[in-house]
Amino acid sequence: MLIPPDIRARIRGLRFTSPLIANGAGAGQHFGRQKGSGLEFEQYRAYEPGDEPRRVDWKLYGRSDRFFVREATRDSPLTIWVLIDTTASMAQADTGRADYSKLDAAKLLAACLIEIAVMQGEPVGMFGIGGVLQLVPANAGTRQRDRLFVTLDGLSCSGEWPNEARLQLLWERIALDSLIVVISDGFDGSLPIIVERLAAARRQVLSLGIVSCDERDFPFAGDFVFCDPETGERRRVDGAAARADFLQRFAQSRRELAARIARTGARHIEHYLDEPADLTLRRLLSVDGRGLSAG
Repeated sequence: MLIPPDIRARIRGLRFTSPLIANGAGAGQHFGRQKGSGLEFEQYRAYEPGDEPRRVDWKLYGRSDRFFVREATRDSPLTIWVLIDTTASMAQADTGRADYSKLDAAKLLAACLIEIAVMQGEPVGMFGIGGVLQLVPANAGTRQRDRLFVTLDGLSCSGEWPNEARLQLLWERIALDSLIVVISDGFDGSLPIIVERLAAARRQVLSLGIVSCDERDFPFAGDFVFCDPETGERRRVDGAAARADFLQRFAQSRRELAARIARTGARHIEHYLDEPADLTLRRLLSVDGRGLSAG
């Protein structure tokens, strides 16, 4: 079972909310009046990547030679997407607990998020992003949860963050105004670029940064050889002599990553491997109503 019973009990009071969708009635807890492909026409706007081709007004295209999308007011659920970094660096575990890696923590957080979405009746989908790109299309219900849990269980770490061409599937599958939770250690420089692009393209983004306790505390003394799992680069280090400099540089890099993500309007929270998953998710609560909220 992916979610321990005590954590499952503690996440029952958490829920997803969206600043773009008002409270209302419907199959999901956050149905509301939203611009989309409904029956009550509201306006035209220029086509954007992620729009469904069936919403293009082809008659207007024939007259103007430009793509326009019909917007209408409709009742709509909030679609949740969980994006999990499965690159090689996510295999890192702490020296004191070799059986629990960054990817294991990401899987538990993702499972909790999926459980919350299913309890609300919201559609939820998932991408595993690494040497292998894995997709489970968004859907609702307990069968979808079980399908996602099976895929989660099978995720493994390999390779580096994919290039732009391989990530094109994100833009094709993740509809506008979806809520996306990105779970990653943030070691790849492409991550903030992806968050920036998602946030700029009318997708709401929450970011969970996974940090090992070894990175936080640097409990090493004596000679150590550190290896970059993605590039293979190796470096011999005197742990005691390097500790102060490493901690200062690492903390600065995390502050810079958090600040860059924050500038997109996305919320960034860090999760340490010795921290309960439900506490991290509660810290994801947003003052302005974006993301998770207490029920």
